[in-house]
Amino acid sequence: MTALADAQRRMHAALLDPAADPATAQALFASDGRLSAAAGLAVYQRGYFLRIVACMREQFPALCHALGPGLFDDFVADYLRDCPPERHTLYDLGRRFPDWMEASRPDAGAPENWVDFMIDLARFEYAVFQLFDASGNEGRPFATTASDDAGFRLQSAFALGRYRFPVPGYYHAVRRGEKPQLPLPETCHVALVRRDYVVRTLALTAPQFAFLAAMHAGADVAAALARTAAEYAIDPADAERMWHEGSRARWVDAGIFVGGRQGRNTALPPLGLA
Repeated sequence: MTALADAQRRMHAALLDPAADPATAQALFASDGRLSAAAGLAVYQRGYFLRIVACMREQFPALCHALGPGLFDDFVADYLRDCPPERHTLYDLGRRFPDWMEASRPDAGAPENWVDFMIDLARFEYAVFQLFDASGNEGRPFATTASDDAGFRLQSAFALGRYRFPVPGYYHAVRRGEKPQLPLPETCHVALVRRDYVVRTLALTAPQFAFLAAMHAGADVAAALARTAAEYAIDPADAERMWHEGSRARWVDAGIFVGGRQGRNTALPPLGLA
């Protein structure tokens, strides 16, 4: 290891854990008569942590609101200690945060609703954050209402989530500048899709979620809808009406689908969902 690499390693270790080996890190600094070596190092340690906190607040604004800034910062400090950044970029700084919260939950053995809500909220927020920079379909054609269902497939800037709480509503309320109360438990299914660089949140029923999950796993429209209709005992005639009068047009307009031949739809009517 070169002298520079060794100095970088020691400096990085001191930033991540200031109390671990202060003498080794302080040896990198020289006093100028105004600041001691320890005080000089402390400037970098505070600046590093503040930058990390600022990034995490940008990635988890609703969670910061729910916990309060002080408690949120404490969580970030513990997370940084257990899961230091793996890359030079801070873009994926929060990637492991929801799983870390699950593994570090303070109510182990006696689960509490508020902890479940915070974990679900963190998962939803990071899914939204990821979608902003995901590879999408901008600049290329989307499916239209005139497209053939047989060629439909999900676009790439798309994600599904199932939560124990209605976290999307809480998240959007915070983003609007409101101060929502913590919601009661309620199973929530949601799709996230980006079109024209705008991320939209779409509320789903359980059958709708199952259908889109099947397509996400590689099934085509006919197979996914048939599988979902069988699972939820949906009458084929009712399923056909609900698909053509409800989900299809809304989801096409939202930009969920790409592909499909243009023109008259000659495919068998999918067994669908409202």
